[in-house]
Amino acid sequence: MNSGVKAIRTPRDLAINGAPPAFAEPIHVGRPNIGDRAAFLRRVETIVDSHWLTNHGPTVGEFEQAIAAYLGVRHCIAMCNGTIALEIAIRALGLHGEVIVPSWTFVATAHALYWQGITPVFADIDPQTHNLDPDAVRRMITPRTTGIIGVHLWGRSAPIEPLQAIADEHGLKLLFDAAHAFGSTHNGRRIGSFGTCEVLSFHATKAFNSMEGGAVVTDDDELAEATRLMRNFGFKGYDNVIHPGTNGKMIEVCAAMGLANLGSFESVVASNRRNHAAYVEALAGIRDISVMAYDPAESNSHHYIVLEIGDAFPATRDELAAALQAENILVRKYFWPGCHGMQPYRDLFPHARLMLPHTIDIASRVVVLPNGTTLADDAIAAIAAVCRVLAGA
Repeated sequence: MNSGVKAIRTPRDLAINGAPPAFAEPIHVGRPNIGDRAAFLRRVETIVDSHWLTNHGPTVGEFEQAIAAYLGVRHCIAMCNGTIALEIAIRALGLHGEVIVPSWTFVATAHALYWQGITPVFADIDPQTHNLDPDAVRRMITPRTTGIIGVHLWGRSAPIEPLQAIADEHGLKLLFDAAHAFGSTHNGRRIGSFGTCEVLSFHATKAFNSMEGGAVVTDDDELAEATRLMRNFGFKGYDNVIHPGTNGKMIEVCAAMGLANLGSFESVVASNRRNHAAYVEALAGIRDISVMAYDPAESNSHHYIVLEIGDAFPATRDELAAALQAENILVRKYFWPGCHGMQPYRDLFPHARLMLPHTIDIASRVVVLPNGTTLADDAIAAIAAVCRVLAGA
């Protein structure tokens, strides 16, 4: 698209002259990273030849051991997806009544509670970090509160120590939704061993994926045993059900993809880091838009390129998103409008927005840009060109 960068059209231009978009094929947010393809296919052949496709096969066991070692935790309990892992963790911890969560997160965080008859209580975020504000959490505690779910949004750690202090003071369980945070660190320690447990997602759109999958990771032996039982209908041995449970098992092929991608993860991070730096450079000098920074002292996958639109930028976030989408650059308005504005929570808690001013403001300003190992070479320049057109530069 060497000539296309200078010929970026706004949606109005497209309507007037019918010009084609800058990219014939869509540029997606969250396009899967595929690691060592040959290693994955070799493992798949072994799995097929063994006729052991699911039910705690050796590949899942190897994957769990590899993830636990990588994160420095005693237990990794692999699951079919991150949402089931979160639901099982919530149930294993005995949460009930009300649990405090951010509204500024993927809706699965709230759904995992509501699906089990637990009320998600939405607390506001720190507008600088986009993570839970501990003071907002304190304001939402009631006699019915039994837990807090912190979210490491964009892979940047939630305020772990303040949330733990609040949980300890009020006798609450603390767990973390670490769906964004595989490979991230907090004070140099890998995320995965904070709180009572943490929950990972290995969905295809994540920096590290197993096609589909998730896990509960913990150093708590009793919690690990409970989650293992619960992911397999409560079976302990053959025909011996000792606990309520469901079907949360990861299949062998997903574990094979995870193992293949684990070996390539650092190269994915390096590619993401280069892309992030290129975005920062390409968008520099455009008034009142900024690319979220990552702490150079901490590890992060740099998977999320988060663009925040300020008041002085001539276009709204939605107008910018529409202009990019007109060029077949399919950006995402994560996590607009916030869980509190989605169903069923919008009707159940119509006044929640009164407690969420920062969430509402950030939700109107943020757009996530494409990244990953398959990002087209000229996509970053094209995105910057759209921004400059809208800025009048």
